[in-house]
Amino acid sequence: PERRPGDDPAPLGIIINKCDLLGVDEIRRLKKTFESYPGVERVFPVSALAGVGHDAVQKWAVSKLPVGPTLYPKDAISEHPERFFIAEIIREKIFLQYAKEVPYSAQVWVSSHKERDGIKKDLVIAKVYVERKSQMGIIIGHEGAALKKLSTAARVDIEKFLGRPVYLDLSVKVREGWRSDGDSLENLGLDDPNRLEAPSLGPAPDVVA
Repeated sequence: PERRPGDDPAPLGIIINKCDLLGVDEIRRLKKTFESYPGVERVFPVSALAGVGHDAVQKWAVSKLPVGPTLYPKDAISEHPERFFIAEIIREKIFLQYAKEVPYSAQVWVSSHKERDGIKKDLVIAKVYVERKSQMGIIIGHEGAALKKLSTAARVDIEKFLGRPVYLDLSVKVREGWRSDGDSLENLGLDDPNRLEAPSLGPAPDVVA
């Protein structure tokens, strides 16, 4: 391995995966070869399939971490806001419920998440953006049955994630060709998953249901 000028001399380890497919002599030969590389501190034979060797990698990596300040509160599970996970839950249910090209042409935008007191449910307002009107019909289904099924499945998991009851207002919008339009990709949060500003998709009309 080569280091570029100015790079910090970070600890360097090499993992040889899929060792379950190799003989003992071959593993030893590869390990000896990689150990001869300049800057390599450790070589780890690993088999993810057999669950062998990963503990040694973890212990070595942790031992090499520099001491520094805590960047996030200890009870923080992610740097992403709750809206990000709500959108991901809805997208997951789209992939599970629908087939073919529809999941890959759908993007979810959570426009509002309001926490309310213990008497009222949290209010989540979300939109599913698709590329064609025919896809909107598939998402909605006959007399709205498919959309209702999607909303129910998503709401159950959103409530588990938040630990609170939720009212989910889910609608569908058509934005033709959004996957091929840079501005639409940016406005729908593909460049920044933490984006909170409402999409500003320009003058082209949306079809709403």
